[in-house]
Amino acid sequence: MEVIHAGIYYGQDSLKTKLCVRGRQMLYQLCEQQGIPYKNCGKWIVAQDEQQLDALHKINEDCKEIGVPVHFISKEEGKRREPDVCAGAGILESPTTGIVDSHSYMQYLHGDFEDRGGITALHSHVTKIIPLRNGADGWEIWTRSFPPPSDAKAAEESCITAETIINSTGLFAIPVSNMILPPERHRTPYYAKGSYFSYSSAHPKPKILIYPAPRPGHGGLGTHLTLDMGGRVRFGPDVEWIEDPNDYRVNDSRLPEALNEIVTYLPGIDRDAINIDYAGIRPKLGKPGMVTSKKGFQDFYVVREDGFEGFVNLLGIESPGLTSSLAIAEKVERLLYK
Repeated sequence: MEVIHAGIYYGQDSLKTKLCVRGRQMLYQLCEQQGIPYKNCGKWIVAQDEQQLDALHKINEDCKEIGVPVHFISKEEGKRREPDVCAGAGILESPTTGIVDSHSYMQYLHGDFEDRGGITALHSHVTKIIPLRNGADGWEIWTRSFPPPSDAKAAEESCITAETIINSTGLFAIPVSNMILPPERHRTPYYAKGSYFSYSSAHPKPKILIYPAPRPGHGGLGTHLTLDMGGRVRFGPDVEWIEDPNDYRVNDSRLPEALNEIVTYLPGIDRDAINIDYAGIRPKLGKPGMVTSKKGFQDFYVVREDGFEGFVNLLGIESPGLTSSLAIAEKVERLLYK
């Protein structure tokens, strides 16, 4: 399960906002047409004090400018709809936020790709990429099976050629980009691991996503309450900066800090029913400023790289990347062919 984001946090002129808003519309339409499981369940952003309420008013004003529907609801309505949720200062509701069965979505995209003649090579580690005459004569992409097979001959490198290359390799996008671009255009990758926590009690169980108001310097959107397609509650992600993009160990030392944040908006939770669940890793272009601030804000990087024919580079595609995915594909097509 993944959140379908509304596009409310990323500033009026950012690529994240434009692609998220367009992608959300496309994703809901595709889910409806293809029977991909989803729910337009909505989301609350909750404030506990005046400073946090000011942040909600700022979000509300930004959303008016970009055309994303949000609205404040009264404390009385909040208590009537979700009596277990605490929002001491205010609630901003996002009615276009939802959830999608991301596994089913990926299965559909993979099947559609292969139906259109695409070929998928899994477990292939890219070892080098050679632009032929800076891409004008195409690209050589060298791979080796991963993990390496026991048969030494099978472990030899193989090569495919292509007219174009789209680097959309997520956590490994910057290392792949650095294989191609000259040293003066290299970047340093950053990785933010987020641990999620399961909740095994039947109460409280809100029916809407709950997010705390954004906090300066947090590097994410706070430890929020999300739901799966069956209505089960989970919390996360937190933010832990790591060096290894393969380190998916859940850090149980993060649980007390997450609990302290969760109880601010859901004080009636059974602490003993919250347990570590799993972790994900977000590719970052830098360490944090405030997610709603232009200073330190890291936008999506979707660029046809100068000096190389047929090379589109996608870097820093973290949240809301899945929501934006269909709109990102549109943009890549325009960069290459229009």
